Amino acid sequence: MTQNFDLMMANATVWTPSGPLDTSIGIRDGKIAGLGVDGDAQETIDCVGLHILPGIIDSHVYFREPGLEHKEDIESGSRAAVLGGVTTVFEMPNKPTTDSADALAQKLHLAHGRAWCDHAFYIGATTRNIEDLAELERLPGAAGVKLFMGTSTGDLLDADDREFTRVLAHGSRPVAVHAEDETRLQQRAGLRVENDPSSHPIWRDDECAMLATRRIVRLAREAGRRIHITHVTTPAEMAFLSAHRDIATCEVNPQHLTLAAEDAYPRIGTHAQMNPPIRSSAHRDGLWHWVRQGVPDVLGSDHAPHTLEEKAQAYPASPSGMPGVQTMVPVMLDHIAHGRLTMERFIDLTSSGPERVFGLLNKGRIAVGYDADLTIVDLKLRWTLTRDWLASRAGWSPFEDMQLTGKPVGTIVRGERAMWDGELVNRPRGRPASFASADLRSRYA
Repeated sequence: MTQNFDLMMANATVWTPSGPLDTSIGIRDGKIAGLGVDGDAQETIDCVGLHILPGIIDSHVYFREPGLEHKEDIESGSRAAVLGGVTTVFEMPNKPTTDSADALAQKLHLAHGRAWCDHAFYIGATTRNIEDLAELERLPGAAGVKLFMGTSTGDLLDADDREFTRVLAHGSRPVAVHAEDETRLQQRAGLRVENDPSSHPIWRDDECAMLATRRIVRLAREAGRRIHITHVTTPAEMAFLSAHRDIATCEVNPQHLTLAAEDAYPRIGTHAQMNPPIRSSAHRDGLWHWVRQGVPDVLGSDHAPHTLEEKAQAYPASPSGMPGVQTMVPVMLDHIAHGRLTMERFIDLTSSGPERVFGLLNKGRIAVGYDADLTIVDLKLRWTLTRDWLASRAGWSPFEDMQLTGKPVGTIVRGERAMWDGELVNRPRGRPASFASADLRSRYA
């Protein structure tokens, strides 16, 4: 019996759960309807020479809306995402604050009809909303709870073990954690050197990260609550977390796998400033060791845009953070081209990993019945990452002028093209993502 499809992706190398297959994908009603199938399709795209990956999920972005739209907004940030091959994003809750049902509803409203990719929003844990977290984390469109342990975040800062314990006691989904020790940060603030961003990792040193990671793992074990440590920067933390896999998962960022302090701070100054900081080449190489050992579960961009004017302020007045949602896929494809990373591990970090860690429904793999979220890449394309390719309102990247091998050339979101050959297609069609442990009802479904 001949099958009918809305879209057929033909003649590609498709990265399925069984591995790469030279096959086709039939898509119907926004879902993957068949692999290696024949039939009639309203549209067929010839993908000869291209690789089709499960849609890339970036579980760590800041889109700055409402209130800081001069840096980024949901439309511009999600546009950058799909131009970079990303099909789903989880947006962080600080700057602006998302700590209530009303704040979450406002973000979902702002994303409706404007977001190019699917999305979810974290709830920020504060001293004011702890009793409500179990309910808030289950709201449609909520990615979970985010807990900040060090000064990166203004009014979302929680610094007391009693408060951390209360957060962990309210709810059941994994709590995402920014692990830097606030007391040590305050004690070492005098180590910052005026107009010298290379002092940033001296202030926010290895022990600042390790103290917080040990502390939150201990509290999580006492509470019986799973945690997810974001942007791990030290090999020592990875070694420690490898012994606590029953309670803690973790994330690594492209910046910390690519940049090194010895080069980055002299070359790009405050553009290399982020929290936790870019550290030495020894740290970078150590992180790669643990990637190969399978410890990081997720790769996130930590897309945290600031304008060129803001970054031009003298350190330490300059804000920490850098854009990254658009550059995550091409930078990591270049690592694949140079043998530092396998495609299988990349898919594990960017698709299977987020699905597994966060309980994401219908995403993370190319399989019948799953959302037809696909990232199409040309692994052989050699190109230079230039500023005119970037869509973020920040207007810059720490990876500018890098010579790269591999580029995303297509982004399919629930069966429709959002980007093809570097151009936006159709209109913003992103919807809230769904999670296994959350309330699935949504007025935006």
